[in-house]
Amino acid sequence: MVRRLIWVRHGPTHQKTFTGWRDVPADLSDTAAIARLSDWLPQDAPIISSDLKRAVATADAIAGGRRRLPHNPDLREFDFGTWDGLHFSKVAEEHPELSRAFWEDPGDVAPPQGESWNAVTSRVNRAVDQLLHQHDGDLVLVAHFGVVLCHMASSTGMTPYDALGHQIDPLSATVLEQSNAGWRAAQINHAP
Repeated sequence: MVRRLIWVRHGPTHQKTFTGWRDVPADLSDTAAIARLSDWLPQDAPIISSDLKRAVATADAIAGGRRRLPHNPDLREFDFGTWDGLHFSKVAEEHPELSRAFWEDPGDVAPPQGESWNAVTSRVNRAVDQLLHQHDGDLVLVAHFGVVLCHMASSTGMTPYDALGHQIDPLSATVLEQSNAGWRAAQINHAP
């Protein structure tokens, strides 16, 4: 039997800066895209989201008749610490070596007062393991760019650096399938 985790990235925020735990809203005005995504998702799969309002609102918009599970703070985006709200070029200018290492050698490198790739992977995996233990069948998880990449990499054996090379657009779905052979990425950045 194949089991699927369908990761959905929240709707667009139009932020041009690091956006982690800052609680900014999603633009859910593209009702046609939301309807297509909702129709494409399995109807019997429960839906859960991060507790940040951009993920909560997106999950509510695509839920349809699906059972909503309580929001989970362990599905939050990276905590970018002092970088949150800063433009990427400003971070690169103020912290050139740290910024470069954060993107080129993801692992234990973290922004000041923020989280590393490994820390995010650990908390996301903990949440997913608990959800898989509590629920049979497919699950729809509405979360964030970094969360999707961290879980995709750790479950499929992809390196963090290679995972960062993938595009994960707002309102896209990334499907991870589990079989006797383990996990595989069946679809990445799918836009129904």
